Amino acid sequence: MRCGAAETPQALPEKLRPFFAPPAKFAGQLGSYVSPLKSYDGRPVASPAEWPARRAEILKYWHDRMGPWPELLARPKLELLETELRDGISQYRVRIEVAPGVMQHGFLLVPPGNTPRPSVLVPYYVPEVSVAYQGPLEGQAKKMMTEGSRGQDRDFALQLARRGFVTLAIGSPGDSRQPLVNGARCQPLSYLAYIAANCHTALAQRPEVDPARIGVMGHSYGGKWAMFASSLYEKFACGVWSDGGIVFDESRGNVNYWEPWYLGFDPTTKRKPGLVKPDNPRTGSYKAIFESGHDLPELHALMAPRPFLVSGGAEDFPARWVALNHAVAVNHFLGYKNRVAMTNRPEHPPNPESNEQAFQFLEFVLGPVTAATAAAKLKD
Repeated sequence: MRCGAAETPQALPEKLRPFFAPPAKFAGQLGSYVSPLKSYDGRPVASPAEWPARRAEILKYWHDRMGPWPELLARPKLELLETELRDGISQYRVRIEVAPGVMQHGFLLVPPGNTPRPSVLVPYYVPEVSVAYQGPLEGQAKKMMTEGSRGQDRDFALQLARRGFVTLAIGSPGDSRQPLVNGARCQPLSYLAYIAANCHTALAQRPEVDPARIGVMGHSYGGKWAMFASSLYEKFACGVWSDGGIVFDESRGNVNYWEPWYLGFDPTTKRKPGLVKPDNPRTGSYKAIFESGHDLPELHALMAPRPFLVSGGAEDFPARWVALNHAVAVNHFLGYKNRVAMTNRPEHPPNPESNEQAFQFLEFVLGPVTAATAAAKLKD
């Protein structure tokens, strides 16, 4: 998103406006989270001119604790394999270079037309779910693509392509619980964000894509992936994070950043899956980050002034606004409004209503299929 002058509340479509403000009982509540507007030595950020240095400090801390990324790819390979036409959309099975010399399969969906348009990266366990794949399946894709999974409204890449977005669906490198990091020296979740950054570059170099209007949207495992990707890689114009858990919460088994396939990898210790307990303690980078008092609102702050939506369910319920209020405060400090939104549903799985809300958000912040009308709509 080409962020310029702060948007006014009137710029928001009526149907989206309620999602950009917390319920009254959470308005202004900041909880015990440390403000991103204070440097790690306790000094307040005095002016917007000081924010870039503070942002760099946050980014450095997280990369230092999680481990460094490999060098980003300047021109990732993207090989188009077989093509299927679905509702006028060209669906390509692709092989994409996600790390130096590492190719991974996925799907690129391109709606008809020649005008460069907005694009969304959709990460999930397997890309077949994201496109509601109808062909033969094997391995993890076959396990996940049961009849139930096909009907659980997780085909974000296909649905967004039907609305005019170019989409790229990718999956986990290897088994999601035993991820392949291909020699990288960072935590698995950070490596997923690195993969997403290279996918952004591949999309930005496609002729069908407007490189300034590329977002990322994921659910659950993909929601964590999308949050870390958009927060750590500034070129993503926006993010939609569907019920991945937007704060550390050791009381909830699905908000499980401590697991070794996220932030808890330790080559010297094999942790049992499950909640943090005295006989199953924290490990890896998660231990260092959590026990030093850091939490995910620091990552949310890295998004400013880029917009993001939390599509909340069982894990990201309305009280999570207490954490999101810190991102709101950073945006207000920088002179921006209407950059942080949350929708809520009672259950973890997405549903048609939550998807419609998320898709409308992406249409608003990334704009329609022509760049000129998008620029006018965003008032940048």
